[in-house]
Amino acid sequence: MAFSVISSRALVGVAAPAVQVEVHLANGLPQFNLVGLPDKEVRESRERVRAALSNCGFRFPSRRVTVNLAPADLPKQSSRFDLPIALGILAASGQLDERALPLHEFAGELALSGALRPVRGAFPMAVAVGRAGRKFVLPADCAEQGALAGGTEIIAARHLMEVCRHLSGEQPLASVPAQAACPAAPAYPDMADVRGQQRARRALEIAAAGGHHVLMTGPPGSGKSMLAARFPGICPPMEETEAMEAAAIQSASTEGFCTDHWRRRPFRQPHHAATVAAMAGGGARSAPGEASLAHGGVLHLDEMAEFTRSVLEVLREPLETGVITVSRAARKVTYPARFQLVGTMNPCPCGFLGHPSGRCHCSPEQVARYLNRISGPLMDRIDLMLDVPPQPARVVQQDPCGESSEAVRLRVALAARRQQERQGCLNGRLPVEGLFRHGMLDDTGRALLARAADRFSLSARAVHRVLRVARTVADLRADACVSGDALAEALGYRCRHCAEA
Repeated sequence: MAFSVISSRALVGVAAPAVQVEVHLANGLPQFNLVGLPDKEVRESRERVRAALSNCGFRFPSRRVTVNLAPADLPKQSSRFDLPIALGILAASGQLDERALPLHEFAGELALSGALRPVRGAFPMAVAVGRAGRKFVLPADCAEQGALAGGTEIIAARHLMEVCRHLSGEQPLASVPAQAACPAAPAYPDMADVRGQQRARRALEIAAAGGHHVLMTGPPGSGKSMLAARFPGICPPMEETEAMEAAAIQSASTEGFCTDHWRRRPFRQPHHAATVAAMAGGGARSAPGEASLAHGGVLHLDEMAEFTRSVLEVLREPLETGVITVSRAARKVTYPARFQLVGTMNPCPCGFLGHPSGRCHCSPEQVARYLNRISGPLMDRIDLMLDVPPQPARVVQQDPCGESSEAVRLRVALAARRQQERQGCLNGRLPVEGLFRHGMLDDTGRALLARAADRFSLSARAVHRVLRVARTVADLRADACVSGDALAEALGYRCRHCAEA
């Protein structure tokens, strides 16, 4: 037979559309044509495949070889098509039994010796193959990543000859057991290392329990970055869907996904010199940016006021919708981007405004310009804003006496479970209609909120965010209703002295 079809997968964002690798051998002068919108990496597979087949003892056909990657209007990237192209040529030339081919899908890069090298996107491809009901043959170095998909039979191979023997039935390869891809529980820095800062610890506990965004302001050395680094350790465990989405994004990125990070909340900390493309995603391949790589975890913007305004403004859409769309002339890719923003910044350009030492000499105009680097619409999307004052030397030198992350996480997980059972999501993601159904205030609370909204000119979005935080405070207290005390605490984190409004 001079024709064969091999199933494989492309990668578009976190989606893995099916690709049929069609190989046709025709009479004529020896030629190797590759069509179907291949990029440079895919076109170079011709030489890798030719050398690999020769070094494995196979005969490369001295005929006109045409390889079509269908559908033809879908751009094909990466070296993942090396293995299916090689198998298609072997099947079309009669050197490989093709009866087992329809039951499998293949992806892998070929070395010139025929060895298989890992490829990007093994996890999202494995998920898609499982839905199609086929077995997935992957290089051994990324097979465990594919096994995390669950419900997909993953077959690991280290060499082209192993794949050929498996398909012919001579030496079947064993499937990768799912339990081999279950790492130990993730380890995070412990909150017990923090000395003092009880108010900041309480605010982070509320933020973790309800999925809220936080901005901490304080002078250098007050512990803002230390608190932020320990924030993932007090968050509730990742749900299965959330963990799979985060793994798919990381697997599709140039950094790749490590199985040791399964169910570990991402903690992304981009430098303030990051560009818009680095934050939102983009490039020739529309790769995910920091906002998407933080999906299911924490996006920590240290020295937040030092980021350029355009970089900060691209976060407005994902903070509101939980997704980010990378639009280019040739394509549009949408990535999940539901993260928790934890921002830290100094109170003024020199950083010492309000410091007991009196070292700050910034003028009011300089302070105003510095704080105005973060726009009002972005500030409106942050739920908790608090000052982190410097701690006295006696507090810094004392032995750790605060609660551990484990103790805080137990309370947070219990409050998060209450929210999931009541409304199916955390309070930070509760829509407005659900907010007024589950977060109603009594007469005292409504009067307090009305006075605070008038006095501090709170927008409708800010009022809704205050109500969500108050609902979380009530859940931490195991209260069925939102009391005036819970609302007062939520207002206190929104602006100074709001609790006494």
